[in-house]
Amino acid sequence: MGTPRIAIIGKGALGLLYGDMAQKALGPDAVVYVMDAERRERYAGRTYTVNGEERSFRDATPAEAGTADLVILATKARGLAGALDLVPELLGERTRIVSVLNGITSEEKVAARFGWDRVVPCVAQGMDAAHYGCDLTYSLSGELHIGRFEKTPQEALDQVAAILDAVQIRYVVEDDIRYRMWGKFMLNVGINQTCCAFGATYGDVYADKTSELWRTFISAMREVISVAQAEGVPLTEKELTAYAALEETLDPSSTPSMGQDRINHNPTEVDEFSGEVMRRAAKHDILVPVNAFLNKRIQKIEAAY
Repeated sequence: MGTPRIAIIGKGALGLLYGDMAQKALGPDAVVYVMDAERRERYAGRTYTVNGEERSFRDATPAEAGTADLVILATKARGLAGALDLVPELLGERTRIVSVLNGITSEEKVAARFGWDRVVPCVAQGMDAAHYGCDLTYSLSGELHIGRFEKTPQEALDQVAAILDAVQIRYVVEDDIRYRMWGKFMLNVGINQTCCAFGATYGDVYADKTSELWRTFISAMREVISVAQAEGVPLTEKELTAYAALEETLDPSSTPSMGQDRINHNPTEVDEFSGEVMRRAAKHDILVPVNAFLNKRIQKIEAAY
């Protein structure tokens, strides 16, 4: 394989993070941000910074971008349907698609449109990227966890791993990627929603482990464990403890994506987190009062923007 061609849909924190890393490794011609014509016109002339250094990125419509070896979906959950409408013109015979969206539902939605032979399940973890306007800051770039669902071809996984090697993005190949996804989902349900609901940073949550913030964070995750086990995913307190320790390594002055949404007055992913927990809990007659509380509180915050 020559220099891989990478198309990214989504220009938020993760989209900019991975685009910047890919452009550094492969050069500007290898990376393109794909969007509709209206958005491309709106983005024209914008100057971006990554950790204080100016960057320029190439934007294009799907027809201008051409086919890609790897399509990275990096929108918010609410933007996924529109992002999928941009994908068909990017697809060549062996194009693979990776979603770095939060939650546990995006892979199924992508595969429903384009087939499991193209989709490599993925979890983005361990980064503290913060995105405000055209500025991205981070101290940890984290890593991608990739793997196979039952219908994912081994060839597709191998191809994505080779591209990530070329791009110099750290990754881990998981034996059970669904288990990893639920673990990250558990963490997001806890930390993202707690920081959003209370207007908190990572440091605020960890400052006092008897506080309401800490209790909410841990209790929301425990509710996910109950739902995951009912769904056949073996999450336990051991995973909760490990993920809680992981978050403590992040920049204490930063806040996760939903905390940033509150600051920027953007719609949040509350339905993808507590909304999904509540729907799945109802199927199994499981009570999830902390997630119900967070869902209601965050919806009120959004309504008051």
